[in-house]
Amino acid sequence: MEISEQIKTFRDFFDQDSKKKMLESIAKGNRFFTVDFKDLSKFDARIAEELLDNPEETIKAAEVAAESMEFPYDMKKFRVRFSNPPDTQKIMVSDIRSTHIGKFLTVAGIVRQKSDVRPQVTTSRFECPNCGNVIAILQLETSFREPDKCGCGRKGKFKLLSKELVDAQAMVLEESPDELEGGSQPKRLNVFLKEDLVSPLTDKRTNPGSRVVVTGILKEVPVFIKGTKSTRFDLILEANYTKAVQEDFYQIEISKDEEESILELSRDPNVYDKLISSVVPSIYGYEKIKEALLLQMLGGVHKKRTNDGGTSRGDIHMLLVGDPGSGKSAMLKRISSIAPKGRYVAGKGSSGAGLTAAVVKDEFLGGWSLEAGALVLSNNGLVAIDEMDKMGEDDRAAMHEGLEQQSVSIAKANIQATLSAKTTVLAAANPKFGRFDPNGIIAEQIDMPPTLINRFDLIFPIKDLPDLANDEKLANHILLLHQNSNISEPEVPTALLKKYIAYARQTAFPVIVESAFNEIKDFYVQMRNREAADERAARSIPISARQLEALVRLAEAHAKVRLSKEVTRKDARKAIELLTYCLLQVGLDRETGNIDIDRISTGISASHRSRISSVKDIIQSLEAQTGKTIPLKDIQRIAQERGMTSSEIEEVIEKLKRSGDIYEPRFGYLARV
Repeated sequence: MEISEQIKTFRDFFDQDSKKKMLESIAKGNRFFTVDFKDLSKFDARIAEELLDNPEETIKAAEVAAESMEFPYDMKKFRVRFSNPPDTQKIMVSDIRSTHIGKFLTVAGIVRQKSDVRPQVTTSRFECPNCGNVIAILQLETSFREPDKCGCGRKGKFKLLSKELVDAQAMVLEESPDELEGGSQPKRLNVFLKEDLVSPLTDKRTNPGSRVVVTGILKEVPVFIKGTKSTRFDLILEANYTKAVQEDFYQIEISKDEEESILELSRDPNVYDKLISSVVPSIYGYEKIKEALLLQMLGGVHKKRTNDGGTSRGDIHMLLVGDPGSGKSAMLKRISSIAPKGRYVAGKGSSGAGLTAAVVKDEFLGGWSLEAGALVLSNNGLVAIDEMDKMGEDDRAAMHEGLEQQSVSIAKANIQATLSAKTTVLAAANPKFGRFDPNGIIAEQIDMPPTLINRFDLIFPIKDLPDLANDEKLANHILLLHQNSNISEPEVPTALLKKYIAYARQTAFPVIVESAFNEIKDFYVQMRNREAADERAARSIPISARQLEALVRLAEAHAKVRLSKEVTRKDARKAIELLTYCLLQVGLDRETGNIDIDRISTGISASHRSRISSVKDIIQSLEAQTGKTIPLKDIQRIAQERGMTSSEIEEVIEKLKRSGDIYEPRFGYLARV
């Protein structure tokens, strides 16, 4: 088709099909208009075909046609964007070849890096000093062009009169891992955005970690090696239209029909049980864990304090520690697929930089750039970390800030940045010796630093113990699944469950009422102030302020199940029930029969602390009688009189030696440092 014919066809198309929509777009202050490719194809198949084969000229013709429309607005620099191209134009980054150069393509992927928005010259005007002739040059390439010569014969040294600038930005798009075949490396493509595609609203949708679909023209860019052009060229996609594919919980669009289905489900008196049974239907049992997983996805209310600018996180972090083959990984996979912006990472395959953020040297954007890790990429989403005990110690240490402060700070290679990581963390690990010892203390069998464990709101040990009735039901459930794969169809379909959770997070921000306030306060105060048998003994601390905040988050999440605006006493009781269940599993001190949070948070129980204190007292009192060097047998005799066994005394003395409080000047004698 001739250019003039293309312009006429587009003008007719706009007149017949899009005049009203164009006016609405201009009235909103937009300098662009989006055309659905299907509508254009229905109107004239030839022009649609032309757009796919010669996109640059065809898009220019569409913009000229739009500028010539009789609107009461200035139509200069009005852009036409084309959405929904046919499936034939959709291509994976790894499949792009030189034959695709100059074609109109659609590429989907994850944004890995993005440059700042900077002005770029599109046209420049020069004046000839000899004859005063004004020469306009279109700046289409990456390097700035000046006129070669003037009509009067002058070459070089022209005066720059003016230049037109537009906002431009570059980003790196990476193939989505779930679209790749096993073992293949995700490939990357540079994408160039300009004008309305980098407006503040669009810019938020293309942040690192976002899944986007980019439609544009594939172009080649020369590669310079030591100042000279190479025979090798790079590829770049000049974007015409971008669309965010997977949004977080707060951006998922919910239609009117879906909203009605959600509200109808929320009025069902059994909504809580229905949602729990739909969380992980393929796994038998674990009712408490499924309940906690549902509340974790709903989350508490994120609060910002006005007096000091501090924040209280709304995300509920959860840790599953269990025997091998107990279904932990299956739960993590399922939850990461239900939660929008859900990511699944595993043990040795994850590093500290991969989870938080890394500074990388980048050829395309120039200099150093920040590459976001899983916690940052899943901002307002969920990260499922499997095999957490297999991760390196340094890598786990990088997560401390992300779990509690919900941010990731980085100061490397002249980049100082604090990235937002409002991410819910669901982690799974195996016990220290591969399997739980049923008679041992669970807290001592979790092979993770106490400071990290303490940041999880709920910790569930999963023990795989033989039980005749339970084993029969489990075997029956698994075999039925193998016999008929559709048998575990959830009560609430997965699509509706996903939308229900998103709707609850978008619209429900429950506030604690007086009855719930008092219920939580009374529980906290009573738990902390249970009478100790001996007032001098080290008091066990059943729960700390961290658990109090966890109670609030769990109660708010329970209220969100009903899409309620209030956290009632019933919600508070459910939160207390869940937390108490976890504490009895991992924080019970068998010697005293009390719950002791120090078992988890410091690794030393109150009764053990009491013994250390007692031995220190004995050493101090004997020092006054016998001098600096104290016989070991005297310490053991007095400690046994106070009710301690010889193994307990030995353990305490060994601990005091390691901590540097006492030393052994000669065999059988101890002295204080």
